[in-house]
Amino acid sequence: MTLGASVLEIHSVSDLAASIREERRRQHIRQQDLADLANVSCRFLSDLENAKPSVELSKVLAVLAALGLDLQILPRGQKGTPHA
Repeated sequence: MTLGASVLEIHSVSDLAASIREERRRQHIRQQDLADLANVSCRFLSDLENAKPSVELSKVLAVLAALGLDLQILPRGQKGTPHA
């Protein structure tokens, strides 16, 4: 995982999990509060932050949206541009 200019490069499920956990903590949001915002269970959020392999992508996207984050799919080696 690389942080630069507000763009995170995610190379594994663990990177994504750590990024979500770090952003939640940076925003001072409790797990239960984020789960409520994303309309997912606290158990799901815990599994997501611990990189459990059974998480549903639609729920992952809901958690990212609740944190104000976007997910970009780019060709490897190409840096993303944060949305304004």
